[in-house]
Amino acid sequence: MERRRVAGGGLLVAGLCGYVAGIYAPYPGRAFSLTAVMVGVVLVAIGDGAAMEGEP
Repeated sequence: MERRRVAGGGLLVAGLCGYVAGIYAPYPGRAFSLTAVMVGVVLVAIGDGAAMEGEP
């Protein structure tokens, strides 16, 4: 299972939900939603690096 990609997807979705919620109702710590989106995008992009190098 590609744990990095799944974790990245989860962070991406959670970050987007937090961002949308922050638009309608400002709450403390809403800036972390942008961090979650950025980290999620990176984790989805790099995925499982070992599979790309030809290792099983």
